Amino acid sequence: MTKRTKPLTSGTRRLRTAALGAFAAGLALTLPVADAVAKKTKAPVEAVAPREAGEPIMAIVSIKSQRVTLYDADGWILRAPVSTGTTGRETPAGVFAVVEKDKDHHSTMYDDAWMPHMQRITWNGIALHGGPLPGYAASHGCVRMPFGFADKLFDKTRIGMRVIISPYDTEPVEISHPVLLQPKPDAIAAAPGRVATLAREAEEAATAADEAKKASAAAARELGPLKATLAKLQKQKAAADAGLKRADRQLAGAKTDDAKARAEEAQQKAAQQAGEAAAQLETAKADAESKRAVADASKDAAKAALSRKAEAARLATDAKLALEPMSIYISRDTQKLYVRRNTHKPAPDGGGEVFDTSIEVPVTIRDADRPIGTHIFTAMARSGDGLRWSAVSIDGPGTATEALDRITIPQEVLDRIGPTALPRSSIVISDEPLSAETNYRTEFVAVLSHQPQGGFITRKPTAPANPMVADGDDGWGGGGFGSFFFGQEPEPQPVTPRSRSRGSRVYSPQPQPYPGWQSW
Repeated sequence: MTKRTKPLTSGTRRLRTAALGAFAAGLALTLPVADAVAKKTKAPVEAVAPREAGEPIMAIVSIKSQRVTLYDADGWILRAPVSTGTTGRETPAGVFAVVEKDKDHHSTMYDDAWMPHMQRITWNGIALHGGPLPGYAASHGCVRMPFGFADKLFDKTRIGMRVIISPYDTEPVEISHPVLLQPKPDAIAAAPGRVATLAREAEEAATAADEAKKASAAAARELGPLKATLAKLQKQKAAADAGLKRADRQLAGAKTDDAKARAEEAQQKAAQQAGEAAAQLETAKADAESKRAVADASKDAAKAALSRKAEAARLATDAKLALEPMSIYISRDTQKLYVRRNTHKPAPDGGGEVFDTSIEVPVTIRDADRPIGTHIFTAMARSGDGLRWSAVSIDGPGTATEALDRITIPQEVLDRIGPTALPRSSIVISDEPLSAETNYRTEFVAVLSHQPQGGFITRKPTAPANPMVADGDDGWGGGGFGSFFFGQEPEPQPVTPRSRSRGSRVYSPQPQPYPGWQSW
């Protein structure tokens, strides 16, 4: 038997419509609350690893998860939620390092805004610091951390600590590969003694160069009066020669015996004076030639001593830098390899520390027209006589191992820095060029050009330094061979920067910031 449905009356329809509307309204109110609860449940929270932590080696910021994770040699040690850049002011994804720390920083860009426990990673204003966390990306490009977390972290980190900002979640994985540097135990053991020996030799070379410079300057001063002396003697000889000619004419014109006798006496006297003047001039010329030869030899000796001083200083600096972790950046874009080591010498303009930039060479990348991704390799700790390495990949295609397979580091670079490679050393392989924010006060700044960079490219680039001028104080005057063409600061931006997608600017090679920077 078929059940028949009773037709709806108009009143019934109104009641049902009202009930459905009330249900829909209640559902609309309930869903945001449920979403908020779900987001709150999934949101990252502060966490500390259940073990004794070592010194942080790297920080990885995940833009996707709005989380920062700190790692020591054995794994993660600290985690906390963050707030990265909002739409249009996005925090740039890429490879950075801490370049300055300020416990009580106030912004010069945003109305003196308080940014406590600031750890700067670019000189144009990107940093990690304490700040309010609304639960989503809300900053102007910096990475905000919980106030208490930023406070606890501040004293645990050091200048040069690696900061990786990834568009998605990633973490270090252990890796081994022939390209990853492995030290030589004998070189490590000999390094401190080599520093002392080469420092002493550099000091001796500097003293010798100073003495040679003084000797050359003294020899040059000896030449000064000679020109006037020679000119005076030449005039005296010319006058004596003229007197002799007059005496000769008088003798030839004498008519009487008495006149002839007087003329002969005058002629003999004039001849004697001319001979004496000629002898004095020749003696002075010989003396001048001798002194000029001494001056030339002294100048050459001073040049050689200056070269030995520079080479000794370079070797001493390299020896001391061998006791520091080194960082290598390999760019597929520029086909170059760059090395940075922190000298721990304060920058001349008062901000940060000076990084050695003396190694920038071409590098071989197989299939250089094919993308390689961005991969960060870090020496986490010693492992026997070698090093234990990790890899973090933040951009594809390909794997970290495949990237290493395509790289050939020049042998001269391996010989110079490989034998004393230390924990915290790193190798970065990337499709990207170095950013123009890389300068003598930074390790490396490299941003992923295909990711949003609003919080980076909208900031004012690092201000250019004063134009380089010649240091003419070489002791020889006139911009002589001793001149050093370095100003007080290098130019931290290229003069005609090459455009990149999304407006980023690329690095230009630079000199070190001032003469004598290698004197530690």
